[in-house]
Amino acid sequence: MKKTLALLLALVMTLALVACGGNDDKPADNSNTQTDANTPAPSTPDPAPEAPAGEKIDISVIASQYGQNTNKWWADFQEAFNKEHENINLTVEVVSWNDIYTVVNTRISGNTAPDILNIDVFADYQADGLLLPAKDYVSEETYAKMYPAFLEQSNIDGTIWAIPDLASARAMYYNKDILDAAGVEVPTTWDELKAACEKLKAYDSSIYPWGIDMTTDEGQAAFAYYIWNNGGDFTDADGNWTLNSDANVEAIEYAIDLVNSGLTNSDPANETRYTLQDLFGAGKLAMMIGPNSIPTYIAEGGSTINYAFAPIPTNGGNPSVSAGVMDRFMCFDNGHSPEKLEAIKTFFDYFYEDARYSDWVLMEGFLPATSAGGEIVAKADESMAPWVDIVGSCKFYPTAKAEWADVKQGVINVEQQALLGGSVRELLDALQSDIAG
Repeated sequence: MKKTLALLLALVMTLALVACGGNDDKPADNSNTQTDANTPAPSTPDPAPEAPAGEKIDISVIASQYGQNTNKWWADFQEAFNKEHENINLTVEVVSWNDIYTVVNTRISGNTAPDILNIDVFADYQADGLLLPAKDYVSEETYAKMYPAFLEQSNIDGTIWAIPDLASARAMYYNKDILDAAGVEVPTTWDELKAACEKLKAYDSSIYPWGIDMTTDEGQAAFAYYIWNNGGDFTDADGNWTLNSDANVEAIEYAIDLVNSGLTNSDPANETRYTLQDLFGAGKLAMMIGPNSIPTYIAEGGSTINYAFAPIPTNGGNPSVSAGVMDRFMCFDNGHSPEKLEAIKTFFDYFYEDARYSDWVLMEGFLPATSAGGEIVAKADESMAPWVDIVGSCKFYPTAKAEWADVKQGVINVEQQALLGGSVRELLDALQSDIAG
């Protein structure tokens, strides 16, 4: 009898232990992670247990700050989501683009990676084994909404590792009144562009003819604008890096010459696209390359300038290339329980609900990554319709390559060193050697 009671007691204790769970927010398996040369590799945690019955599932998100409205939009989203999902506790932290890479890498090195990250790059995290495949955390219904071409930008070895958040396309904006007053035609070639800048400078020296952003914010975009419109590229058809190609060298030398000739804003290494947009909206900048969000930015700034946009000028008879920029959501492999993965799917279902997602895109004047979102955005704002039509055919950065983060910083360094008098050829040769070996 005593033996039977002892066995029953042991069984009850075992069942009690099984029923008790822990917090499922344990960080990812980061045992082989090193975000840079100075960042130590985090330790490997155990898989996260399921949340105890009745406790909320915590989801942490780090989101990039796109503009003046981002913080409030996410705060409202978080409040509404948590109110409608009593079993989930969502926390969204909005971080500026200037700080987000440092913040995320610090969290990873400290073993506190967020569950979900909204940023542009993903390949370096994937190469370190930190991410989950997209289909593990996105429902089939939501996944099917997305433009296939956008999903392919996050394809590595046949697996999609991140999903598109939003996109933007680029074009050349120009102040119609300034160009008309100076007797300048809208330039379509590089020769025409330089001639137009010289004529604009002669007309009014207080107005910057052309805007260039070679800062850490958009320096990689400037690099792309010029090389793509000179027949160059970051890689060849086989995916090999071609950073120091003759076309690329010529393109960046042309851009640096515009600066050295006094035809641009005075400090491209420090004046971001937002500075340029402010100058353009104030009528102090005649022409610039910028995203489709500029009309929203200018309108909210109270500007009343008369402007239009046109294809980016090109060289040597090459077709004009519109640069596309796509940001992403990704999910860190933080040892999630099945219940937490379902909660994360719920988050994305809620975010990509057609009306809500369209509101997010229109909030800062970006372009949607879903077909239904595209239809709603085009209908809500007729000025966005041409952009919605072309965004699917834009050229994108090679962000699926693990070296992209280093290339991005590398081309910015090349530009900034060239602004100080460095040889574009020598700088790009050195970068190519560093990246390709």
